Amino acid sequence: MVEKSRFTKESFFNFVLWLCLVGVLLFVFDLGFEQTDKSKLFLNTFYYFVMGAGLVSTVVRYVLNWKRLKRPSVLFDVFSLSLTLSLGYQYFVGFDNEWIGSALTQRFYLKLAVLFSFIREFLEVRINLKRAILNPAQVFILSFLLIILLGALLLMLPRASYAGISFMDALFTSTSAVCVTGLIVVDTATHFTTFGQSLILLLIQIGGLGILTFASYFSYFFKGGTSYENQLTLSDISSSQKLGEVFSTLKNIILITLGIELFSALLVYFSIPSNHFISQADKIFFSVFHSISAFCNAGFSTLSAGLYDEAFRFNYFLQLVLILTFVLGGLGFPIVVNLISYLKYKLGILIRLGKNKKAFRPWVLNINSRITLITTLSILLVSFIAFYFLEYHNVLSEHNGFGKIVSALFGATTPRTAGFNTFDFAALHFPTLLMILLLMWIGASPQSTGGGIKTSTFAIAILNIISLGKGKSRIEIFRREIADISVRRAFAIISLSLLVIGLSVLFITVFNPELSLIDILFESISAYSTVGLSLGITAKLSTLSKLVLVVVMFLGRVSMLSLVIAVVKKVKHKNYSYPKEEININ
Repeated sequence: MVEKSRFTKESFFNFVLWLCLVGVLLFVFDLGFEQTDKSKLFLNTFYYFVMGAGLVSTVVRYVLNWKRLKRPSVLFDVFSLSLTLSLGYQYFVGFDNEWIGSALTQRFYLKLAVLFSFIREFLEVRINLKRAILNPAQVFILSFLLIILLGALLLMLPRASYAGISFMDALFTSTSAVCVTGLIVVDTATHFTTFGQSLILLLIQIGGLGILTFASYFSYFFKGGTSYENQLTLSDISSSQKLGEVFSTLKNIILITLGIELFSALLVYFSIPSNHFISQADKIFFSVFHSISAFCNAGFSTLSAGLYDEAFRFNYFLQLVLILTFVLGGLGFPIVVNLISYLKYKLGILIRLGKNKKAFRPWVLNINSRITLITTLSILLVSFIAFYFLEYHNVLSEHNGFGKIVSALFGATTPRTAGFNTFDFAALHFPTLLMILLLMWIGASPQSTGGGIKTSTFAIAILNIISLGKGKSRIEIFRREIADISVRRAFAIISLSLLVIGLSVLFITVFNPELSLIDILFESISAYSTVGLSLGITAKLSTLSKLVLVVVMFLGRVSMLSLVIAVVKKVKHKNYSYPKEEININ
């Protein structure tokens, strides 16, 4: 009898989950296609049915396990249930509630309630990441592939674009958004509707953080636990140092991301005049879109000319806000967390010194943060000075004294995977283009939303050259020795990046022989490093060249090394070593 009761409960919860899934599919159908009055009536009725099932399911869970009331997820449930009950009261009683408003607004809340119901049911499913079936690299890569394909199908919905879009262009746009690149084959501002732009924004956010980060953390948030095997897989994906810190790491990633994006959106909102927008809703959407696009280093814009648009080209405060946003996004989540800890430590010292207490000075800023910050600041300073003097009488000539500084700073930081433009890149001097190629190739920092070979890889390569010059057999810095595995991984990443970029250039020159080599090289490095800058040839590419860039963008986002790890069979560690021989190098 107990087994039968348990089976009945599971069957009911599974039924509600599938019902909510159908509701979400109809929700997508509702948004993507024009609806008649009859179809709207059917959809609304089904939405209410899904909401009712979700309400019963949530109540049953709390009745069966009252301890769930102590968990933080109760806030989500209270909000979701309040929305469901309010809409249900409106449906059965006909009470004209002011916050529900018009029929159009009511349908929006209906769809929102269905979405919440699906999220709640889906996150109750126990996700098992079986390492025996898929290793962490394979799970990571497959999650990106699925999101890209799903995004391409959603962008092909009739109401996502004004004049329709081919599968190849939809796939290219979806890949560019999920891989936070920013290369476009159709104008985001004029080709896509607000619904289509919202889909692109959602793909950018998911791609910047990774769908596994969202699903795994919120699944843990609602269920209050997970399996040991899941923690092992997620620790590899999130690069957590300790197994017990997996979900605290994921929580920090989500909170830092949403916090910075919210703060940035507010600054963007107050930095732009309202007369450039039709309504406040358009201004808010612009602010949110560019905030998320900047933090995720995506480079997408709802302006046809990007930030080079005449209305925004001289808005230096906006440019400073975006610089700060995409630099923070490009630093990497571990670095940002470590910086926050360091600032707390420094603040604690000031408080203790005020109380005349002797402060202990531990190692707060770890070696990863030190190397990354020094490399980032060094590259930024050198590129800023070079850009300022190389382009002083060229693209910077239309700006004033302070404007030249801000524009030069923007030009020096945006190639490091941000992808925004405040000037015409095709008008840059050739030496500046070569510098930008190097900046794009280096890219952002590890475990960030940016791409490239990463600053730490570049730093290790430079340190290795210096060590060899000094005759050392190991790399030492800050009274620490760099592990051999890090050195080998760095040079593998460099070699694989050059291989992918080289093959990309080769194939595109075959498929589009009319294009110049510098334009193709710029496009290929921009795609691999997920930058999104272009010299204006993206839309001119043939279908096969677009497909090449789709592959390159994907490899740049998931890392070619991750792909090698995913496909190459692992061997067991052998407890022996062969005699060492030196190979002639030069």
